[in-house]
Amino acid sequence: MALTPSTMLPLGTLAPDFKLPDTTGKIVSLTDFRDAKALVVIFMCNHCPYVVHIRDGLAQFARDYAPKNVGLVGINSNDAQKYPADSPAKMKDEVKSAGYIFPYLYDETQAVAKAYRAACTPDIFLFDKNQKLIYRGQFDGSRPGNNIEVTGKDLRAALAAVLNGQPVPEKQIASIGCNIKWKPGHEPDYF
Repeated sequence: MALTPSTMLPLGTLAPDFKLPDTTGKIVSLTDFRDAKALVVIFMCNHCPYVVHIRDGLAQFARDYAPKNVGLVGINSNDAQKYPADSPAKMKDEVKSAGYIFPYLYDETQAVAKAYRAACTPDIFLFDKNQKLIYRGQFDGSRPGNNIEVTGKDLRAALAAVLNGQPVPEKQIASIGCNIKWKPGHEPDYF
């Protein structure tokens, strides 16, 4: 497992467009979230221990904020040929097992991950109602084995600021996790 930090996409970046299939085959796009008060985009997968570690917290986060008109979408960009645990069929199982209520999309070409400059799982991006990036960083300080409770406190604080019309905290700590499993010849040039 290669420990990889987020690239910390520049704040103010407009959310790159996407049109990807969810676990039911429905195409979900950025425009589906145009009326959301905020949008959280999380690059994730099924097998990464860092994602597995926050899995329950992420499911709870989605349940807490869905009634507040906050969009959330998970995107799996891993090479499913080399990592079959991250295949679309296994993603469908993961949605059910984890209790995710948000769309979990498959980025087969890895173009969306590159557009977001995603580097790791989880890699978390929070956009405001105008779909401008206002937070990119960790869910919270919990990591596998560090005995810190998973609360989502960093992402929750940023989202609370947005929903209350306040500035988002300037100090943003990069997310860290397993590197995205790039297909041979698809590795991005931003490392």
